[in-house]
Amino acid sequence: MAGKAVIFFFTTLFAFTGCQQSICPAGEWEKVTAGLSFPEGPSWDGKSTLYVSNCRGDWIAKIHNGVADTFLVRSEKTPIFGYTNGLLFHRGLLYACDFGTKAVLRITADKKITVLSTGTAERPFRRPNDIAIGPDGLLYVTDPHHYDRNNPDGAVYKIDPASGQTAIAVPNLAFPNGIAFSPDNRSLLICESACQRILKFSIDNAKIDPDPTTFIKLPGGDPDGIAFDKKGNLYLAHFGGAAVYIIQPDGKIAGCLKTPGGKPTNLEFGDKHLKTLYLTEVETNSVYRLKAKIQGLPLFK
Repeated sequence: MAGKAVIFFFTTLFAFTGCQQSICPAGEWEKVTAGLSFPEGPSWDGKSTLYVSNCRGDWIAKIHNGVADTFLVRSEKTPIFGYTNGLLFHRGLLYACDFGTKAVLRITADKKITVLSTGTAERPFRRPNDIAIGPDGLLYVTDPHHYDRNNPDGAVYKIDPASGQTAIAVPNLAFPNGIAFSPDNRSLLICESACQRILKFSIDNAKIDPDPTTFIKLPGGDPDGIAFDKKGNLYLAHFGGAAVYIIQPDGKIAGCLKTPGGKPTNLEFGDKHLKTLYLTEVETNSVYRLKAKIQGLPLFK
């Protein structure tokens, strides 16, 4: 096989606990591919491909029509490409949070890479982590620094995808991680991992209220990557907690899905009708999938 990933197709035996039947997926996790290196940032292109970062490897994988292969590898031809985490496929372009080069990259289908942003002059990126598209058409990027709830030195940036103009959208966060906008574009959810909680920011006319509420606290692990379905339920990869939580719009937990490994990192809806939930997990260095009951929120438009 040309790529680095090793392919597996079999069903695991990890069960679900306490799930509402109308919301939670039924069935078991299926392993799609293994042999990855700290997989993160899954991103669906709206057609047939899921892109996946390898945080401890110098490459981005792609799963095309169910077959895994290599999309991009660091080489002399790609010197500005380092180690990526969060990915976002939007309008034919792949945006990557590259913590190796401390930049947000823009990657074309023919693998042309440009540096879109390195942060602001006053506060350059420290470790760009995850990325989302806002109702204003700007890219929103979490940038954690120290993992210390008493030292909230992380931030969220907003970046114009055309010009690269960058500003800080939300300052003073304790290791900001996963990020997502609600389907109605009235809320911004940010995982504050060092505080083991998800913050909820209200949005009015594309302006973010600087005073958030705590949407939910989940001790026993770190809130990591998140994804919304079309009905506003939030799916959370609980790193270290061996679980994916499904949280209703009112903040109540609809269910908890046990994961194949103890360190799930991120989630993405993909496949036809966006009814497959993909999961990256680093204890097994694998990608899994599960049939969902509710369509995911499209991010690639």
